[in-house]
Amino acid sequence: MKHQFVFGITTLLMIVFAASCEQPTPEPMSGKAYSSEIQKIIEEKNEKIEGFYASGMIDSAAVHFADNSIQFMPNQPAVIGVENYKAAWKQHIQFGTWEFDLNTQEVKASGDLAMEYGKYTMTFTPNETSPIPAMEDEGNYLVLWEKLDGEWKVVWDAPVTELPMPTQTLDTTMVE
Repeated sequence: MKHQFVFGITTLLMIVFAASCEQPTPEPMSGKAYSSEIQKIIEEKNEKIEGFYASGMIDSAAVHFADNSIQFMPNQPAVIGVENYKAAWKQHIQFGTWEFDLNTQEVKASGDLAMEYGKYTMTFTPNETSPIPAMEDEGNYLVLWEKLDGEWKVVWDAPVTELPMPTQTLDTTMVE
């Protein structure tokens, strides 16, 4: 009986001692400091992605996209899924060089999600067989990033051009 009492008291004291030990404070998963930390990660990834596009290394760029990613490219249907992303961009790069300059303006992060707002410029230099003319674009973008299996990946990518639409000649003839 005495042995059970001592064992019970010892167990109780160990539980109280363990509970009273100072627990490490978990790192915040939101707020300005967290968003700033994630912004640095995103900027490093963007720099790599820029290089992959310029080199035509679409499979390497695709590593930074989630399997179910959606890319909203101007004047065409959304590209859904990383395999479709790779197929679309492999088609684009066969016609010339695509150079992007991505400039993150702000990141708001909470937990495993982060929204990036940025400004971009894009230059396309066609090769001799390209049906696409040389062009430049600039605008803004929003990217939703998600931390998947320990890595931040693009889930949604939505560029929005700032360039005006080409002007159209209005038909001024009147029908009576």
